Amino acid sequence: MLRKVFLEPLRPEHETELLAAVERSRTLHAAWVQPPSSHEAFADYIAARSSLRTAVRTEAGDLAAVINVNEIVLGTFRSAYLGFYALVPHEGHGYVRAGLLRIIDAAFAGEGLHRLEANVQPTNERSLRLVRSLGLREEGFSPRYLNIAGAWRDHVRFAITVEEWPGRARDG
Repeated sequence: MLRKVFLEPLRPEHETELLAAVERSRTLHAAWVQPPSSHEAFADYIAARSSLRTAVRTEAGDLAAVINVNEIVLGTFRSAYLGFYALVPHEGHGYVRAGLLRIIDAAFAGEGLHRLEANVQPTNERSLRLVRSLGLREEGFSPRYLNIAGAWRDHVRFAITVEEWPGRARDG
């Protein structure tokens, strides 16, 4: 079942809500991701010029997840990196998947990107299943790729191009 989600750009007025959700989700995120956890980090986070930060909301309006399209490069490259994280208590209920379907559609159709890449730690089984289920193909292994929680973490690299994307997003 595809969840109905509502997407909105993260804005300064989301700070209190997001920081509270990140605090609730600290154990869930642990070594996987480092979302902003302070006023200063949030301000830097939403100020990133080459990124789109999107709040994913439930049918009831609760903040369920965040999806990022990072390091957008246009010109002849037209590429970006996908990042995403669920927020407690909404993890495992399909909100990230539903949001990603719409964000990928928007990145290809609306932003004119050609390629999206997602990098997932090899022990993050839930995220590995998710990106594979969306049709991203595995491209390789990147040792010590990203510094998260003070340690350089290995990642499996996935990508999809606009030619490979079937435009699966539905009204939701």
